[in-house]
Order: sequence, then structure tokens, then C-alpha cells
Amino acid sequence: MSPLEVKNLQVHFPVKHGMFSRVREFVKAVDDVSFAIEPGETLGLVGESGCGKTTLGRAIVRLVEPTAGSILFSGEDIIRMGGSELRARRRKFQMIFQDPHGSLNPRMTVEQIVGEALDIHQLTDSQSARQKRIAELLNAVGLDQDYAQRYPHEFSGGQRQRIGIARALAVEPELIICDEPVSALDVSVQAQIINLLQDLQQQRGIAYLFIAHDLAVVEHISRRVMVMYLGKIVETAEAKSIIRAPRHPYTQALISAIPEVDPESKRQRIVLPGDVPSPIHPPPGCPFHPRCPMAEARCQAEVPALREISSGHRAACLLAK
Repeated sequence: MSPLEVKNLQVHFPVKHGMFSRVREFVKAVDDVSFAIEPGETLGLVGESGCGKTTLGRAIVRLVEPTAGSILFSGEDIIRMGGSELRARRRKFQMIFQDPHGSLNPRMTVEQIVGEALDIHQLTDSQSARQKRIAELLNAVGLDQDYAQRYPHEFSGGQRQRIGIARALAVEPELIICDEPVSALDVSVQAQIINLLQDLQQQRGIAYLFIAHDLAVVEHISRRVMVMYLGKIVETAEAKSIIRAPRHPYTQALISAIPEVDPESKRQRIVLPGDVPSPIHPPPGCPFHPRCPMAEARCQAEVPALREISSGHRAACLLAK
């Protein structure tokens, strides 16, 4: 059974107007998204800033309340849960945040930050067992156990992100939502964190939803990749397939922007015109048609379904072959 199965998920935020703050419109941040993650798998999620990636990740762990759809974790719909029932299920899915500084309480020591989850879920039965478990978690992410009494401001960005990973590991989760965990770090540190995540996955069998805007990073760590645009999944395939033979024009534009080491590369840069449309008033038909260099008249009227183009490769484009 898949540790995570998302079906027709929607997250719409109300927009209020007027003296009486009446809801007249909605920001469609996530609009009818479905996918599944297998045990021990890394599923990449990429797209431009503002496309809904982070909102989707936060909705899965119920930091943002979904508007509609279902989120099945080990066969149970966590959208229907609340209180102690949801808290108990949260042991199995955790989140690593984008900002390693803002996600850690500056008034708490590393021991308090990592040990908080142990206390909430009552995972240790004595103070000595608690300290031993915290030391094990710090060692697992490459930090010395002597760091336990220090505060977040005493660490570098990469070290703070390791603390965040240790906190996520404390409850032995089956799934971790990685919300752009390396985008705020130096390139050399990015590689260290990605290698750490891969090592932990091999050792513990954790599944990841790896959210990023850098396709090169996602290709390195992910088995499958989903591309998101204006709240919708527009393409999904094996990582190698989506890099070598993208079918959706938006994915093609993203891949054309990946820097190349080879100065003789013949890859042509695709520059998209205009800006991303408003999620309050998305365009009719294909949401990408106002910026698409291949758009035809029917693209303005027909909403493309996410259909299979080849084995395991799906794209939401009327013109994809």
C-alpha cells in the first residue's frame, strides 16, 4: 500500500472584499491534484514560485486546510481526522522547511527542539533514554552530540537544516515533505544535504516528496517528477524521461533554463512571454495557453486532461504526442 495517495485535492483561499468582508473570489492555489508516493520513493515536485508547490506540501501535513479531495495515508483519510487522532497519525509524516533559520525556535536549545517530538508522542520513558535518543539523531545527521545545548543562531545554515532533519526523524516517519530544503543554502552545502537525505532514505526506507524549483536538483534525487503550473499538475514521468524528452511546453521551457557545463551545447533557451496568470482568475481552457509558444485556438477553450502520452509519461497538453 502506498504511504501517501492524494486524490482530487483542492486548496482555495477566500478573498474578501467590501465593508462586510464578504467572500467574492477564491485563490485556487491547488486545483484538482492527484498522485501517489510508493514506500521508500522520492517524488519530485517542481514549478515556478507561486505555482502552489509549498501549499500542496503544507496541505498534505494539514498545516493548511484542504478545501476538497482526500489525502490517504496508509489507507486512512487524514482530512477527516482532528485532535488526538490526527496527532497520532502525524508521527508517520513530517516536514522539512525551506528556511532553516526561521523554522527553528531561537529560544530553544537543539536538545529541546529535537526532543520536543519525543515528549509530545511519549517516545522515551526516562530522561537518560531521551538524551540517548537525541544524541543518536544528531549523529545520524552528522552533528556532534555536544551541540545539544547550543542555540540555532550558533550554527551555519547547513547545520541548522541538519537540526531540522533530525527533528523530522525523531518520530521515525514513513514520509517526509521536503519543502525546498536546499534552496537557501550554498551550492556545496546543498550537495551535502541531498547526500544526507539519500543516505537516510536507504537506511530507513523513508519516502520523500521533494519540492524544488531547480529541475537539476530534482533529477538527481528523484525517481519520478511532477511539474506544477498554476495549481495543476501539467506533466509527470520518470525523472530521466522528463529531462530527456519533456512533452509539455512549460516543462520544455523549465529544462531549457538549466545551466549547462558544456560550452558547445546546442540547447536552445525558451523564453516565455508575459507573467504567470492570477490564480484568482485563471485563463479558460489550458492554463498555460497565454504564454505557450505552440498554442492553438482550441487551447483557449478546451481544458486538457492529464493523459498518458507514453508508458508512465503523462502530460496535460492537447498538442503533446
